[in-house]
Amino acid sequence: MKTMIHSLLALIMMLGIHWSAHAADTDPDLLKVALLPDENASELIKRNQPLKDYLETTLGKEVELIVTTDYSSMIEAMRFGRIDLAYFGPLSYVMAKSKSDIEPFAAMVVDGKPTYRSIIIANADSGVGSFADIKGKKMAYGDRASTSSHLIPKTVLLEKAELEAGKDYEAHFVGSHDAVAVNVANGNADAGGLSEVIFEHVMDRGLIDRSKVKVLGYSGDFPQYPWALRSNLAPELKSNIQKAFLQIDDPEILDNLKAEGFAAITDEDYDVIRAMGGLLNLDFAKM
Repeated sequence: MKTMIHSLLALIMMLGIHWSAHAADTDPDLLKVALLPDENASELIKRNQPLKDYLETTLGKEVELIVTTDYSSMIEAMRFGRIDLAYFGPLSYVMAKSKSDIEPFAAMVVDGKPTYRSIIIANADSGVGSFADIKGKKMAYGDRASTSSHLIPKTVLLEKAELEAGKDYEAHFVGSHDAVAVNVANGNADAGGLSEVIFEHVMDRGLIDRSKVKVLGYSGDFPQYPWALRSNLAPELKSNIQKAFLQIDDPEILDNLKAEGFAAITDEDYDVIRAMGGLLNLDFAKM
C-alpha cells in the first residue's frame, strides 16, 4: 500500500512539474530576461538597462531584467517557466538543458569569434608559480555551475598538472568571478580560476591591485556563453528574439555585454562541455 501511495505521489509531482514548465504563456506581454549571476546583481541590472530598452523597442514588449541568487536558482526558474530567456554560462546551459525544454539562439562574439578562455591566477606572494605548485594549496572557484570559473579551470588542472580537487588541493567556492579575483588578491586563496574577459573587467574597474596577482596560464577556446529561451515560446516570437540579438550594433549595449556582436548557435555547439563533464564524472541532471 505504501509503495502504491509513494508511486502515486511521485506521478503527481512529475505531472505537476511537467504542467508548470509548459503552462507558461507562449507569447507573453512581459518578457522575463535573466542575466547570468556572475557579478553584483544591482550592477548587472543597471549596466544592462540599454539592452532592456532595446529589446522593449525592438520586440514591442515589456522586459523585466532578473538576476537570481545563483546559477542553480536560474536553472530552476527556467525549468518551471518563470523566466522566458536567459544568459547562461556553457555549463549552466547544459545543466538547464538536461532538466528543461530550452534552446540556445545566440552567443556573443569577442575578438571576431564566438569562443572564450578561462584564466588561472595566483596570489603574487603565495609561492605558486605554475599549475603544479597548486598542489596542497587553496584554489578558489566561483559557482559550482560555472563553466569558466569552475569546470574549465578544474579540467585544466587535471589534464595539465594531474591535480584533482579535494585530493591534491582544497577547492573553495566563493560565488562569482570577481569574488575569485578578490579572494586571490587578498590572500584568502592561493590561486583561482575565472573568465579571462571578466578578469580583465575586474582589473579595469580597479577592484583589485594588479600587482597582487599573477597569471599562471590560460585554457583553450570554448564556446561562448549562450543566450537561451523557452522552446514553447511562439515560433514568431523566438525568431524575433534571435533576430533582435543578431542585429545588435549599439556600442553601449555591446560594451556592457563585453561583446562585439552576436552569432547564431545550436545545442550541438555545447557537446564539448558535455564531454568535459564526462571527464570529471559530472551528472548534469543532478548538479
